[in-house]
This record gives sequence, C-alpha cells and structure tokens, in this order.
Amino acid sequence: MSGASGRHEPIPEEPVSGASGRHEGAGAVPLKHERISATLAGETAAGCFTRALGALLGLAIGDALGMPTQLLSRDQIVEAHGPLISGFEPAPPGHPIAAGMTAGQVTDDTEQAVILAEVLIAGGGAIDPRELAARLVTWEADMRARGSLDLLGPSTRRALTELLAGGDVETTGRSGDTNGAAMRITPVGIATVPDTAAIVAAVEAASRVTHNTSIALAGASAVAAAVSSGVAGLGYDAAVEQALAAATSGAERGRWVAGADVASRIRWAIGLVAGLADADACDLVQRLVGTSLATQESVPAAFALWSLHPRDPWLTCRLGASVGGDCDTIAAMAGAMSGALAGPAGFPAEVIARLGAANPGLDLPGLAVGLLALRGAAR
Repeated sequence: MSGASGRHEPIPEEPVSGASGRHEGAGAVPLKHERISATLAGETAAGCFTRALGALLGLAIGDALGMPTQLLSRDQIVEAHGPLISGFEPAPPGHPIAAGMTAGQVTDDTEQAVILAEVLIAGGGAIDPRELAARLVTWEADMRARGSLDLLGPSTRRALTELLAGGDVETTGRSGDTNGAAMRITPVGIATVPDTAAIVAAVEAASRVTHNTSIALAGASAVAAAVSSGVAGLGYDAAVEQALAAATSGAERGRWVAGADVASRIRWAIGLVAGLADADACDLVQRLVGTSLATQESVPAAFALWSLHPRDPWLTCRLGASVGGDCDTIAAMAGAMSGALAGPAGFPAEVIARLGAANPGLDLPGLAVGLLALRGAAR
C-alpha cells in the first residue's frame, strides 16, 4: 500500500485529542460531548470517544486488510505478500468469496457489527432479537443482489432459517458455536462498562438468536470485555484479565457444547507466542492455535497476535490479516481490542482516509457517539 507500508510507531501513552477537539487522522471528526455522559466512573467523554473510535477503526481496518487473504493458507499469504501484509490490497482474481472487491473494502465482519450497533442504539441499549434477525436477513439479500459471496456464516444462517420458518428466538441459536458472535460484538463492548456480569449479560442478549452456546458466548464475552476495558482507559494487562473473567463466566451461559475452554486457550495462546518474532508467531498460531471459524481457535488466535504489540493496532491488524484461515475475522477482533487501547492515533492517517474512501457511508464516529451514550446511561 502506497504510503502506508512498513511499521507504524506504537502509541506509548494514551492518546488524547487536542484543544481543537479533533482527531488527527480520523477525518478531523469533531467530538460530540453533549451526547456522551461525562460521568463514566472517571472516564472522560473525550477519552472514551477516542478509544471507542479506535476500536471501531481497528475492527474495520483489520477486516479490510484480511479481506483478500481470508481463506488462504499462511503459506499462500507469504508467497503473495511476504511474511506480513503491508497494507490494503484488492481481492485476487478467483478468490472464493471476495473476488472483485477493491482495496480497503470491509466485509461481513464490519457490516454485521454496524447492524448490531444500529439495533443496539435504536433499542436504547436493548436488543430486539427479531429486529436483529430481520436486519441480517435483509443485509444478506442485499449482498446477494450485489453479487457478493461473502454472506452469513453457518451458525447465523442456520438460526435465521429456523427463525423464518417460525422458530422461537430462545432456541434458534442453540447450535451456534462458531465465531460470528465474537466477530460482531465490538459495539457491545463499547456500550457496556467493564463489569463482568454486565458484559456477559449484554453479550448473551446480543447473541442469543444466533449463537446461544457456551463456546460462542465465552468467545464473544472475551472480546467484548477487552474492548470495554480499553474504552475505559485500562491497560493491556487489566483488559486481558477482564477478558478471561468474562470468557469464564460466558462459558456458563447458553447451551453447553463440547469444545476446549476458551479462557484457558486464550491464556495458553498468549503464552505460546511470548517472545517470538512476528513471523514465527504467525506460523505457530496457524499451526497450533488454529485459524478456522471455530470460536475456540479464532478468538485465542486474535488474543495471541494482539499480545505481541498490544498498543500498536496497525501492526496488530496486519499480523491478523497475515495468519491465514478466517483471518479477516481474526484481524478484526484483534484490531478492535488493540484500537480500544490506542485510539485513532494508532493508525496511519492515510490508512484511515483510504478506509473511508473505500467504504462511503461507513459512519464510525457516529456509531461511537451513539454507543457511548448507552454506556453513560447505564451508570
């Protein structure tokens, strides 16, 4: 990517907005404090907005970086892009689901997260499961009409098919154990304070209709807790501990399904890559942690890659997009968690500009404002 390759310097301290109330590199978006409570348990409106926007940018940038590399093996990615993808690229000809997509375009990960955010905001913090289901069905129909093959995942499609056939929203998600809940959960983390019980309850409400299983809820709770902690201004270590606690609690919700414990695998995966060079870590994550749609693979993979450079979301997103498999989702989750720590200043300004140009109508600042208003109202 022209002008955006190479390593971007990490953010050593929490970024803050300047006196003008505008964010460098984020399209000079003015802060809208009037809609955000200034009494978020010591969280400042400006700081929360910065970090919430960073989380949404990390989600979208990671997703867009992983768009052309998703479903490829680690070896195929290295052959085409080197050990670490350098920036936005178009999908290669013949890509199984992304063919024809241009550099910087987001996929279902970001678009479904936006849908969840809009339903959450419209409901004043409550999720109407039928409304969420209807929005997802409409989204997929629109994607088909545009000729896209990047559609609903297996758990979501199965649940919505059952729901449209007259199924009960309390039972349609009983088989959903893949990572669809975790990939779109970032808005819940932004809208919810870092309290384990509150986060897990919010994750369950947002995921019940499609992913009401112990594994899916554990993975989504971990990602939401890490994002929530970042938005609160907590450090990396505290965010990981919050994520582990939420994953443990989330595993006690929904229908139990067989599979490795998500919290234990997150802790193990982080330890597995400690001290490794980036390329070696990517190789090991692909071989041992796994990068499939399985929640107990992709969520620990995202945490492992995030742990390498916790406050450098641009590098974290590129690592996620380079690991292979379901790497747009892995990069999106890792980017959201890292972006919540660093804010928009963790990304090169030209990357943010290219994201906006490739995705007109993607109003991430507006979503951040609306989600933070819910966070303030919950105090």
